[in-house]
Amino acid sequence: MTEYYDALETRDPAERERALLAALPGQIAHAQKHAPGFARILAGVDARSVSTRAALARLPVTRKSDLSELQKQEPPLGGLNATPLNKLAKIFVSPGPVYEPEGSGPDWWRSARSLFAAGFRAGDLVINTFAYHFTPAGSMMECGARALGCTVVPGGIGQTEMQVSTIADLRIGGFVGTPSFLKLIVDKADEVKADISCLKRAMVGGEYLPPALRKSLGERGIRVMQSYATADLGLLAYESVLSDGSITEGMILDEGLLLEIVRPGSGDPVAPGEVGEVVITTFNPDYPLVRFGTGDLSAVLPGISPCGRTNVRIKGWMGRADQTTKVRGMFVTPKQVNEIVRRNPAIIKARLVVAGETGEHSMTLRCELAHEVAGLQDLLVASIREVTKLRGDIEFVPKGSLPNDGKVIDDTRKYD
Repeated sequence: MTEYYDALETRDPAERERALLAALPGQIAHAQKHAPGFARILAGVDARSVSTRAALARLPVTRKSDLSELQKQEPPLGGLNATPLNKLAKIFVSPGPVYEPEGSGPDWWRSARSLFAAGFRAGDLVINTFAYHFTPAGSMMECGARALGCTVVPGGIGQTEMQVSTIADLRIGGFVGTPSFLKLIVDKADEVKADISCLKRAMVGGEYLPPALRKSLGERGIRVMQSYATADLGLLAYESVLSDGSITEGMILDEGLLLEIVRPGSGDPVAPGEVGEVVITTFNPDYPLVRFGTGDLSAVLPGISPCGRTNVRIKGWMGRADQTTKVRGMFVTPKQVNEIVRRNPAIIKARLVVAGETGEHSMTLRCELAHEVAGLQDLLVASIREVTKLRGDIEFVPKGSLPNDGKVIDDTRKYD
C-alpha cells in the first residue's frame, strides 16, 4: 500500500507551478473556442499571453452568484460548458435553480484523491449517505470511491435505522456523508443496540465538523476526515494524516487546480496568508471554469504539509465572501467598498462597519493608510455617498489593526 495517491502529490512545488502555468494558455483558448459564455467573458483576451499569475489576475472573475443569471440568459449552463449537453453524463440541479454538469469518465469530480488520503482503499465497502437526487454530492463521492476500487452502498439521506442495519449486516468499514448524519447513525446504533464497530473511517463534508464530535467519534474507533468540494468544481482540498494517525493542519489543494485568494468583491489577489475569496481555475475540458469565484472564504497556510504532500495548503472553509447587507433600504456590497478603495490609492485595507438600531443605522469606513493625504477624509465621505447613495463616516486606524478574517463589510447590528 503506497502512502500517496500518485507521484503528483510529492512534486517539487516549482515543478507543479510550471506545469500549471504551461497548461493555462491552452485551457483559456479551449474555453474561448468551445464555451460561448467564456468566449464573451474573455473577449479580446489573447490566450497565449495568459501564462503567468499576474496575467491571470487581470481576467474577470465569474462568481457562483452569477450562474443563475448567466443560465437564464443562455440556458441551460450559461454557455460555460465546452462539451455539448447531449455529450454530458448528468445534469444536477441546485437551489436557485442552478444547473451543474457531470461529464463522462472515471473520477470526473477528482474525489478519489481525498478518499485515499483518508485511508479508503480498493476492496473497501463504503456507505455513501450524500444525496443522490438533483444535487451532485452523492455522485461526486461515488465516482471517487469507485475509481479507488471500493464497493459502494448508495444509502443517500434519511432512513437512519436502515442505514444502521445495513452497516451492521454488511460490516461496512467506510462512511461518506455529513458529520451530523454520521452522529445520527451512531446515536441510532446505540439506541437499537446495533454493532457498528466495523465502521473505521469516515469522509465528511458539506457542513461544519465540530472538534468535539470528531474527538468523540475517534474514541469509538472512527477516524473522521474532511474534504472541501463544490457542485461546480468538484474536489478542491482535503485533509491528510501523519504516520501516527494524527491529522495535519489545514487542507491540501487538489492537483490540477490554480488557486487564487482574492479580496471579496474584487478580483485582486490578497497578500500571502490573508483571508479572502477562493477563486479557482480548473483544467476540466467539459466545464472549463476560468477564475471561478466560489464565494467561500479561506487563506493559504505557509510551508509544506508534514505529511509530505507538497501542494498549497488552505485553512479550509472560513465563511462566505458575499457580505452584501441592506442599510436604510439600500443594498451595500463588497464590490462597492472595493470601488471606494480603488478610487483612493492611499488606502491599503478597509472595512465598512454597519451598526445601530432599527431606524438609526450608521456606516463607518475604517481604513488603514499607506500614508497621510490632505483632505482624504472629505474625499472618502464623498466617495461613499457617490458609490452607495448613503451617508457614511470615516475612521483611520493603525496599520495592521483590522482583523485578517476576509470581511469587507462587518454588520454588527442586532435584530433580537
